[in-house]
Amino acid sequence: MTSIAVVGSQWGDEGKGKITDFLGTTADLSVRANGGNNAGHTIDFDGKEFKMRLIPSGIFAAKLGAVIGNGVVINPEVLLGELDNLEKSGIDTSNLKISNRAHVIMPYHVMQDTYEEEAKGSLKVGTTKNGIGPTYMDKASRIGIRVCDLIDPETFAEKLRFNLESKNALFTKVYGKPAMDFDEIYNKYVEYGKRIAKYVCDTSLYVNDALDKDEKVLFEGAQGIMLDIDQGTYPFVSSSNSVSGGIASGSGIGANRIKTVLGICKAYTTRVGAGPFPTELHDETGDKIRDIAHEYGTVTGRPRRVGWFDSVALRHAKRVAGINALSLNLLDVFSGFDKIKICVAYDLNGEQIDYYPANLKEVEACQPVYEELPAWEEDITGAKSWEDLPEKAQAFVKRISEITGIPVVTVSVGPDREQTIVLQDPWTL
Repeated sequence: MTSIAVVGSQWGDEGKGKITDFLGTTADLSVRANGGNNAGHTIDFDGKEFKMRLIPSGIFAAKLGAVIGNGVVINPEVLLGELDNLEKSGIDTSNLKISNRAHVIMPYHVMQDTYEEEAKGSLKVGTTKNGIGPTYMDKASRIGIRVCDLIDPETFAEKLRFNLESKNALFTKVYGKPAMDFDEIYNKYVEYGKRIAKYVCDTSLYVNDALDKDEKVLFEGAQGIMLDIDQGTYPFVSSSNSVSGGIASGSGIGANRIKTVLGICKAYTTRVGAGPFPTELHDETGDKIRDIAHEYGTVTGRPRRVGWFDSVALRHAKRVAGINALSLNLLDVFSGFDKIKICVAYDLNGEQIDYYPANLKEVEACQPVYEELPAWEEDITGAKSWEDLPEKAQAFVKRISEITGIPVVTVSVGPDREQTIVLQDPWTL
């Protein structure tokens, strides 16, 4: 059995799409296990750029295709739009498999997400308003509509009618908004169901069969560990489990079937939306990193908050997700800088700590304790090997590995698939 689970080790947007695409060139199957179309991946290769929101990045290269697992929440309109765009670009999507147990994002979920955020005012979480949270809420409340329901018009009509009655009562009586029309939603979504039916199957059987045959299976996580609903900076988190345990449950496999947990991180840290961020930069350095690295959301276009590398948060991610290998991205951003900082601990009311507090008041009170390293002048975007990197860049990578206690196995020096230096083949770990 050979498998790798790719997880974001920070607050998302670490470059998981690039690494899953890179590993997908040698994988047999690529599996997405959590999140929804709030998670964007940008893939660059052969001079082309693709922005993915639902379909796994491995669709471009994995021999057995790509799987959308049961833990993903699916907006059919977004999914079909992605399929159309890929097919127009000459990408074969016939090997896509969609779990019959995955839940469907309905139009009322999007509206509920929007209305709830508006009502929270200053306490809003900063969701993408794509209906992700309300869909997971309905899943937990056992009133969700699954893909197997969507492709069965009779079952779909029954469940939609029941749900719409309570949703419309919420919209009209609590939020003072207009009710939604059953026929309009039903007719549109039945057609969506007809179009995606050919991709639908029991993906748990499909994935486990591939593992039994010793195929190389790449599990593609969404968001980041610090956005995990249990282990992240709650309530400023996503609505699913982005740790490796969530990948197991979200793809219908046993946890013991994941061999390697590959954490993806940037050479610095970013996050989108509200919530604590101890190493955040509110100065010209932060602006410089953001501009050089084009730190704007793939889905929302929002400017990302930028800070120095936070090893406290990453060690937390290592522990709760079992990360045993690290991919370090965007090393090239620091070419031409004078210095680079790494947060090695927090100062909490005069006491130095090396763990991430659960209480957000304590997190807000934490002051980062930094270690400073020299940067390098050289442009490293053309580096092909470890030896091509300047000594100061090598020293930075080594220090990240020492402080986090995780071996760095790949280093990225640019967005393209080819701009990846492999220090150790992740498939051999």
